[in-house]
Amino acid sequence: MSRLKDTYTNEIVAALTKKFGYKNIMEVPKIDKIVINMGVGEAKDNAKLLESAVSDMETITGQKAVITRAKNSIANFKIRENQAIGCKTTLRGDKMYEFLDRLINLALPRVRDFRGVNPNAFDGRGNYALGIKEQLIFPEIEYDKIDKVRGMDVIIVTTAKTDEEARELLTLFNMPFAKASA
Repeated sequence: MSRLKDTYTNEIVAALTKKFGYKNIMEVPKIDKIVINMGVGEAKDNAKLLESAVSDMETITGQKAVITRAKNSIANFKIRENQAIGCKTTLRGDKMYEFLDRLINLALPRVRDFRGVNPNAFDGRGNYALGIKEQLIFPEIEYDKIDKVRGMDVIIVTTAKTDEEARELLTLFNMPFAKASA
């Protein structure tokens, strides 16, 4: 079991209950799932790029990635309907907590000129979206074996009703939010 999951069950529940005054333990927000998405636009020309993106994602998450396909044809982007254009993975349970632990404690501190993640990237319903510019920040990826630097989107889906609750939940998980510049 992950260290973050152990922490969640005790201190975080108590802190959130105290701050927001929840009457029932089931009201306390928790992280539901983490969705990692990697768009590979160049895959329309070269299918090998998509295969390497899928293998990178599987290495990072420890779980099989699903290939995403275009829903519509877009002539300007030279994309046809049902064409493979990316990959995604949904993490739940222990793998989710383990990935979040590695993201917060190992990967994000390796970002160059890192000053914290955007504290305003919530969607209004308690979910947080984080864009990563390169997959190299994860220690599992070997620099010599990558063919191209790719970014990815990490969406943390919570059961929180408001952004304030979700921000407090992620802060208690030690998410390094950037300080508001005055």
